[in-house]
Amino acid sequence: MYTIDASVIENYIDELLTKSTAEYPAWNIEKAREGKKSGWDYIDGCMIMAILEIYDSTGITKYLDFADYYEDYRVKDDGSILDYKIETWNIDEINGAKNFFRLYEYTKKEKYRKAIDTIYEQVKGQPRTKEGNFWHKLIYPNQIWLDGLYMAQPFYMEYEANFNKNKNIDDIYNQFFNVYNIMRNPETGLYYHCYDSTKTMFWCDKQTGLSPHYWLRAIGWYSMALLDTLNIATDKESENWKKLKDIFFELMESMVKYQDKSGMWYQLPALGGKEKNYLETSGTAIMAYCMYKGVRTGILPERFKENARKAFEGTCEKYLVTEKGKMSLGGICLVAGLGPENRPNRDGSYEYYMSEPIVKDDAKGVGPFLLAFTEWKIANNK
Repeated sequence: MYTIDASVIENYIDELLTKSTAEYPAWNIEKAREGKKSGWDYIDGCMIMAILEIYDSTGITKYLDFADYYEDYRVKDDGSILDYKIETWNIDEINGAKNFFRLYEYTKKEKYRKAIDTIYEQVKGQPRTKEGNFWHKLIYPNQIWLDGLYMAQPFYMEYEANFNKNKNIDDIYNQFFNVYNIMRNPETGLYYHCYDSTKTMFWCDKQTGLSPHYWLRAIGWYSMALLDTLNIATDKESENWKKLKDIFFELMESMVKYQDKSGMWYQLPALGGKEKNYLETSGTAIMAYCMYKGVRTGILPERFKENARKAFEGTCEKYLVTEKGKMSLGGICLVAGLGPENRPNRDGSYEYYMSEPIVKDDAKGVGPFLLAFTEWKIANNK
């Protein structure tokens, strides 16, 4: 059993915050590589959510203060958001607004309440596939990406619960049920990364519309979408809620079958051990978080806590490294996607998923890692 020193990880968190400003967060490696300021970005939204979770579990105000500073910089008094563009119809743009619910509750700043409505306008207008699911982006028309469920549905459910008397919750459930019916392989219990409802994109199977592989982080985001939506929902014990709970449970059961002896999961989880395939941090951390929190919130049975422990400790042992007094978290896939037409290399092939950069300290890995760390501390009474 690997021994984790919580204080070392807490120092790592503090170092990241100290090095970050609202314009140049230390964790947005994509923007840093491009030499650009950070804008309105789901990556940053994930990191701020993790920081707010740390605040919730510890009550240490520096975490709330940083989250408020970071988002206050972006949100104007009228609720408009710096660098947010509704006309791109990008489902990723919804993710960061999840944090506004809590910041509004904690700070009482009316700008956050207005910003929630700003983003809800996108929910109302987001283009849809013929099955009724949100398009992933305007540049990805008629496509459902598994990770898109995480970007939109928990926000959508929280808005419905808090401000709209649950008028549209059947729509939320049905979007999940469509994904279950279309994108899940019943033989493995795993979900394909993307679906093109026109079945015409160069990366898809022309009979099913599905991309070729299961990608770990996409399955992870989808798992978080299920768990967060289940916990936010106010109609617990309804038939739809129970059905969604069963879907989440089935997925966790399926993922356990693919968990490596190290505790981690592979970048392409069904192909563990294949040449170039590697144990990946972000997706593993998400699974640790989902299993820990699923147990804590009564959605999963207690036995999943052991799988969560193995995942979190395995990630720390393999990828949490201190060199020359500086801690870093490695093994993070920087990005993976399908298309569009002008990017033919993003074809969903095995070779493609192995070709994307593996980086350190990017928020797509650090955010889930900190969420898992918070749940690990709660589970171990740290």
